[in-house]
Amino acid sequence: MINAVIFDLDGTIGNTLKLCVEAFRKAIEPLPGRSYSDEEIKLTFGPSEEGTVMKIIPQKYEEALEAYITNYREMHDMYPEPFEGMREILYDIKAKGIKLGLVTGKGQRSCDITLEKYGMTDIFDAVEVGSAEGPRKPCGIKTVLEKFGVPANEAIYIGDAPSDITYSRQAGVKIISAAWAETSDYDQLKELEPDELFKDVSELKDYLSRVL
Repeated sequence: MINAVIFDLDGTIGNTLKLCVEAFRKAIEPLPGRSYSDEEIKLTFGPSEEGTVMKIIPQKYEEALEAYITNYREMHDMYPEPFEGMREILYDIKAKGIKLGLVTGKGQRSCDITLEKYGMTDIFDAVEVGSAEGPRKPCGIKTVLEKFGVPANEAIYIGDAPSDITYSRQAGVKIISAAWAETSDYDQLKELEPDELFKDVSELKDYLSRVL
């Protein structure tokens, strides 16, 4: 029996991973006066954006962080909607009385911006964001489940990153890998053998309609 469904945000609910990279590049490159590849920026992800900025340019932390948040907000209109069908899935879960959570590596400020832009500010029963100190998804998942009063074996986590598979297993929850974003790597996800792996949001919708 599934009594809780927990989602990742970037690359799972919306195509916002690319937005993160672009906002970081625009914020950071002018400060040290050098360019960064997508991969260089992505390799710093794991902590929240506060931690990422601290890794890349600690000597101008406040300036770079504020520039990132400003860029993220201003550029978000380039990605104005969640993935097609995602909003319907979230409301279907709620309508069935299933607890709905969000556990993301994003910091609170950027998470709030995206949820506001998507009109999802009040849809989740619990939200856990990232930490500047480093990845904390297993802790975030466990915290959400404690708030819900739902055991790990009655929960699903849905995320797009290979690390989400590892983190879900550490938390003891079933993992569904989302491979519908252009930034996802289907073959890499498949190698790690998630419980389920879907290339399209419609596949997730069909699956949830069967198991919830």
